[in-house]
Amino acid sequence: MALTRKGEYFHGDSRVDLRPFLERFSAEGPYAVDRMEALLCECGAEVLELLIDDVEGVGAQRCPRCSLVVALGDCEEFLDQAAPLRCECPCGGAVFELLTGVSFYAGTTDSRWFYVAGRCPNCGLVGCYGDWKTP
Repeated sequence: MALTRKGEYFHGDSRVDLRPFLERFSAEGPYAVDRMEALLCECGAEVLELLIDDVEGVGAQRCPRCSLVVALGDCEEFLDQAAPLRCECPCGGAVFELLTGVSFYAGTTDSRWFYVAGRCPNCGLVGCYGDWKTP
C-alpha cells in the first residue's frame, strides 16, 4: 500500500492509494477535498468504466459486468445534455478502481468542487480523471 511517483505519474498497489493521491492532488488544485467516497457497482463490481465530459462538468460510472450507468455526484440532471467519453489509462486499460472527492464551502455541506480519481488495475497508475466546479 504505497503511493509512488514514477516519472510524471503516480502508481499505487491498491485502491487504498487513491486517498493519499486525491488529498495531494486537491491540495494543489482549486480546493482541498473534504470528503471522499469509493465507488462500487450495486452488483458488487469493484472496477468500473469512467465516463467524463470535462466541458460540462459531468461524469458517470458504467459497470462492465452488469452495464448499470450511475451519474457521479450531483450531475444526474445534466447527464442527458452532456457527451461523456470513456476514460482510458495510458496503458490502454479502460476500467478503474474509483474514488470521488468533494470540497465544501466553508462551514457548510454545500459542495463547490468535485474530483474523480482512478487507479488502473492493469498497471497501477493513479490519476485524477476529472474535476469541476459543482452547480
